[in-house]
Amino acid sequence: MAAPPIPSFATDQSRARESSRQRGVQSIGDRLYGGWITASALVIPALLLLVAVVIAISAWPAVQSLGWRLLTDTTWDVPHARFGLLPALLGTLASSVLALTLATPLAFGAAIFVSELAPPRLRRPVALLIDGLAAIPSVVYGLWALVVLVPWLRRDVMPFVRDTLALGNVPLFAGPAYGPSLLAAALVLTIMILPFIAAVAREVLQAVPRSQREAALALGATRWEMIRDAVLPNARAGLVGAMILGLGRALGETMAVTMVIGNAHLLPTSLFQPAYTIASLLANQFAEASGPLHVSALMAAAGVLLAVTIVVNGFARWLVRRTEQQR
Repeated sequence: MAAPPIPSFATDQSRARESSRQRGVQSIGDRLYGGWITASALVIPALLLLVAVVIAISAWPAVQSLGWRLLTDTTWDVPHARFGLLPALLGTLASSVLALTLATPLAFGAAIFVSELAPPRLRRPVALLIDGLAAIPSVVYGLWALVVLVPWLRRDVMPFVRDTLALGNVPLFAGPAYGPSLLAAALVLTIMILPFIAAVAREVLQAVPRSQREAALALGATRWEMIRDAVLPNARAGLVGAMILGLGRALGETMAVTMVIGNAHLLPTSLFQPAYTIASLLANQFAEASGPLHVSALMAAAGVLLAVTIVVNGFARWLVRRTEQQR
C-alpha cells in the first residue's frame, strides 16, 4: 500500500487562512445582529419618549394658563375656558379598579380550572374560548353592551338594587336608573380584561414545577390543598403581574367605555350615574376641539393618562419584585 500523503506547510497555511476568514465573517455577522437587536430594543423607549415630548409640548399652553386647576377643577366649560380633569380622572380610576375587582376572581378561577382541574379533553377548548374573548374588537363589545347590557341594567338590575333591596338611599347606589353609567362601563371592562388576566394566570400556573404538586400530594394533601399551598404561592408574582396587566388594559380602553358610560362630566359618586373617563373625553371632544387652549387641555388630559399608565406599570414592576423577594 502507498503511504498517505503528508500535509504540506502550504496546505496548513491555507486551512488557517480559511478558518480565519470564517471567523471574521462570523464576527461581522455577530456584530450586525447585535447592533440590529440593540436598535430594535431602543426603538420602544425612544417612541415612548417621543410621544411624551410631543404631548408635553402640546399641553404646555394649558398647563401654563390653568396650572393645578387642570387636576383639581371639576368643571369642563369650553366657552369659558375652564378645563378641569378631576371627574374624568376619578372616573377612569373608579371604572378600572371596579372592573379589576370583578374580573380577577373570575379570571383566576378560570385559570385554575383549565390548568389544574379540567379533564384533558376540555382544557384546550375552554382555553381557546377564553382567549377568543380577547380577539373581539372593543367596538363590538360596546355595541353589545349598548343593545343588551344597558337595557338590562336599566330595566332589571338597577330597580332591583334600588327598590327591592332598598339600597336607594346608599350613596353608592343612589340616583335614577339611566342605564348608561359607571356600572355599565365597569361591567364591559370586566368582560374585556378577563381573558388577558386568565391567559397570563394560566401560563403562570402551568409554569410551576410538577414536582411541587407531586410533593404536596405525596404528603397527603388534597387537590385543593395542593393548589392552595403549593401552586398558588409559587405563582404569586406572576398572578400579580396578570392583575396589573388587566388594570393597564382597562385604563386605556376607549370605544366600549365611551358608548356605555354616559359621558357626563360629573364626579363619580354613584355606580348608577353617568360618568366620564379620560379616554372617552378625548374620543368625544378631540375631533371638535374649538380653539388652541381646548386642544392643549385635551393634550394635557392625554398626558395625565400616559402618566397614570406609566405609574401603574412602575408600581407593577415594584410589586412583582417585592413579591418574588418574599418567596
